[in-house]
Amino acid sequence: MSAPAKPSPNPLKNRDRMKIPRQHMPEQPAQQRAHRFTEVNLGYSAELARQEALRCLECAKPTCMDHCPVGVKVREFVQLLVAGDYLAAAAKIREDNVLPAITGRVCPQEDHCEGSCLLCKKGESLGIGYLERFVADYEQQHMDKSAIVKAPPTGKKVAIVGSGPSGLTAAGDLVQKGHQVHVFEALHEVGGVLVYGIPEFRLPKQIIREQVDYMRAMGVEFETNVVVGRTVTINELMEEEGYDAVFIGTGAGLPQFMNIPGEHLNGVYSANEFLTRINLMHAYKFPRYDEPMVDFRGKNVAVIGGGNTALDAIRSALRLGAGKAYVIYRRSDAEMPARAEEVKHAKEEGIDFQMLTAPIEFLSDGNGWLNAARCVRMELGEPDASGRRRPVPITGSEFDLPLSVAVMAIGTSANPIIQSTTPGLNTDKRGYIQASETTQRTSRKGVFAGGDIVTGSATVILAMGAGRRAAKSIHEYLTTGEW
Repeated sequence: MSAPAKPSPNPLKNRDRMKIPRQHMPEQPAQQRAHRFTEVNLGYSAELARQEALRCLECAKPTCMDHCPVGVKVREFVQLLVAGDYLAAAAKIREDNVLPAITGRVCPQEDHCEGSCLLCKKGESLGIGYLERFVADYEQQHMDKSAIVKAPPTGKKVAIVGSGPSGLTAAGDLVQKGHQVHVFEALHEVGGVLVYGIPEFRLPKQIIREQVDYMRAMGVEFETNVVVGRTVTINELMEEEGYDAVFIGTGAGLPQFMNIPGEHLNGVYSANEFLTRINLMHAYKFPRYDEPMVDFRGKNVAVIGGGNTALDAIRSALRLGAGKAYVIYRRSDAEMPARAEEVKHAKEEGIDFQMLTAPIEFLSDGNGWLNAARCVRMELGEPDASGRRRPVPITGSEFDLPLSVAVMAIGTSANPIIQSTTPGLNTDKRGYIQASETTQRTSRKGVFAGGDIVTGSATVILAMGAGRRAAKSIHEYLTTGEW
C-alpha cells in the first residue's frame, strides 16, 4: 500500500482560494527607474508570498509541472512555502533547477508553467515565477553553503563549454551525480548571456554571482578567458586532458544585420555589442567606468526588433540618458515576441513604440555618423513560416526618423569556432550543431550539445531544459559506456 498523502498546509477551500486576487509585484516607480539601473521588480515580502501561494489549487495532476522545461515540482514547493519552510521550498526547486533566483526573474513563465495553470480558466494564473524568486532570494540570505553535501566522486571528468544557462544547468546536475565538472568560459566573467545580455535592472549581476558561488560550493570548477576552439580544442580536451565527456553550450552569439544601406555608419550597433558594452564592460556605471560608447545624453536612440533583447537594449539606452527612445518593429503589438511584463514596463518608462514600421536605410551626417533612419510603414498580410502575419511595405509611406544611435536586435546565428575546429561534428545548413532532441548527443562520441548553439536563439529556460537532458544523457553514457 502506498503511504497516505500528507495533509495540505493550506487551510482554504478551493472556492476561497480562487477569490484571492493575484498579488501585485512591488516595483520601482516608472519615473524613477527610467533613470537608474537598479532592479525594477522589488520582490515579494513574506506576507505577499504566502497570500499568493494560498491561491494554489494543489492540482492532483499539476499541468504547471508538465509544462516546465526543467520539471520544477511546483505544487510541492508552494506547499512548503505556505507552511513557512522557505529553505525546504528552495531545496525542492533545486532538485530540478539549479538557478532558481535567475529563472524567478527572467523565465517567461506565462508561456510555460503559469500559462497552463488551471486558475487561468477563471482569472489570473498563480504567480509561480514570483514565488520561485522569493524562496530563492530567502535561501541566498539564510542558508549555510558550507553545509552543502557533495556526492561521492565517480572519477569521471566532464568539460562544459560555455557558462550560460544550458552549461550551468548541465554542470549543476552532473556535479550532483559525483562527476568532476569543469566549466570553460570565453569571457572574463561567468554567466554567458545571463551576464552580457540581460541588463542589471532585470537581472542584477550579483544574483548571477551568488548562484555561481553556490555551484562552486557544490564542487563545480570554473575557468574564464578560455576560447574553446582557439585556446584549446574539443579533441585536446578529450585526448590530452582526459575529459570523458564534453557538453557544448556556447549559445548563438553571432549578430545578424538587415543588409540595408548605411549599416556601416558609426552609431549603428548590434544588440550583442551594445549590451555587452553596457552589462559586462560596465558602461552602465559611466563615468566611474570609462567604457567607450556614444554619449547618449539627450540623443535619439532606436532599437530595431521586438524581442526581449530589443527591449533590454532600448530600456538601457533610456537609462544612459537618451532624449527619445524608440522601438521600431515591423509587426503589431500582437506579434511581438517580448514578454508582456517587459513591454508594459517599457511603455510606462516612456519608450516610443513605432509599430508596423521598418528601416530601409540609415542616413549619414556627412562625416560617417548616423543621422537618421529612413523608414517605411507596414501592413500585415498572410502568415509566414513563423505563423505570424507577414509584414508588407505600404507604398509611398516612407519617412525619416532623426537618430544618433541605432541598435540591431533582429536575431543572432551560430559562431562557427567550435564547429570548424572539431572534425566529425555535424552541423545543419545554418551552422548550428546537430544534436538529438532527447539526449543532446552529437555525431561525435562523448560530445553533447544544447541550448542556442543547437536550436538557434531561444529562452533561458529552454536552454536550461536542454542542459538537464544533456546531463541525464551524459550520466548514462559515463555509467554504461554505451553510445
